[in-house]
Amino acid sequence: MHPRLAAIEETLLMGPGPSCVPPQVYEAIAASTIGHMDPRFVEVMDEVKVFLQKLLNTSNKLTIPMSGTGSAGMETCFVNLVDPGDSVLVLMNGVFGKRMADVATRLGAKVDTLEFEWGTPVIVDDVKKKLDSAKYTIVAIVHAETSTGVCNPVAEVGSLLAGTDSLYLVDTVTSLGGIPVEMDAWGIDALYSGTQKCLSCPPGLAPVSFSEKALGKLGSRKNKVPNWYLDLTMITQYWEGRKRVYHHTAPVNMIYALHQALALILDEGLENVYRRHMENHQALAAGLEEMGLSLLVKPESRLPMLNAVCIPEDVDDAGVRSALLNEHRIEIGAGLGPLAGKVWRIGLMGHTARRESVDRLCDALKSVLN
Repeated sequence: MHPRLAAIEETLLMGPGPSCVPPQVYEAIAASTIGHMDPRFVEVMDEVKVFLQKLLNTSNKLTIPMSGTGSAGMETCFVNLVDPGDSVLVLMNGVFGKRMADVATRLGAKVDTLEFEWGTPVIVDDVKKKLDSAKYTIVAIVHAETSTGVCNPVAEVGSLLAGTDSLYLVDTVTSLGGIPVEMDAWGIDALYSGTQKCLSCPPGLAPVSFSEKALGKLGSRKNKVPNWYLDLTMITQYWEGRKRVYHHTAPVNMIYALHQALALILDEGLENVYRRHMENHQALAAGLEEMGLSLLVKPESRLPMLNAVCIPEDVDDAGVRSALLNEHRIEIGAGLGPLAGKVWRIGLMGHTARRESVDRLCDALKSVLN
């Protein structure tokens, strides 16, 4: 190994992502590279699709990992579903809702936003009033808002859209693998995620899934999908059928890694995985409270995998994060937007969501604060 890489020490990743990677996933990514059209690789691809369908609780045929990080998943959903002039409503209470609105605007959509205070969830009654006053081609929401630690009421908003022509688009980048995601039951039409959060796979792939309703919109587009690399009308020909049609060279070893990461989650059992995230979140909250620290989000709206911790006024935000990294090899995240300098974002995602992680962070944080 090159000395530069050999010098990188293992770090306990407790920020907003990436998360720690299990040794089995590192072993998988180091397996022999084969061709992306090799029948043996096609078998791996097909199993990844089945694993994702189980995790998403969906029967959607189009359920695949896109080549790229979670942001590529977001772009995939929007570029395939938005025609210029389409009306899009983005429910916004953090950074990643803002990004959705930005992407839709760049594609020529007529974008409305319904904004809520950062650190609080989307209010369903307000959404209902907005939907009563206007019709939208797409309604978009972030399930787990990574910038604040808020869990949004995705199921409840989905029920408002049941029986309408609107497509329901959901960001599950941080939620998938950490809390339940019920794509079909919640009426979600298009969904994207990322590998580097609760799936505990290195960054580089973005699971996406489209319902039949979303595929109908894709098939009736007035214009070509404006992004060649993310055009699902072509990519599906590589991911489906007995004879695969080359589109781009798939990241073979990353798909090995995702295959292994998903297998670990399914082997542990979804309910056990969700319970582990919640129990370690509760242990972290209790440990922080003992130090006199509080969480930004009210208990009923908190994410177990992303904890926004209020920084005391007399504490040096960057100094604490730097000391944790340099002296204790623990990474936590800074606040974003209006929360910059006001919160730390502490992740308990996937393989990181273990009691030894919580104990190590609490001990280190006590040492640094003292």
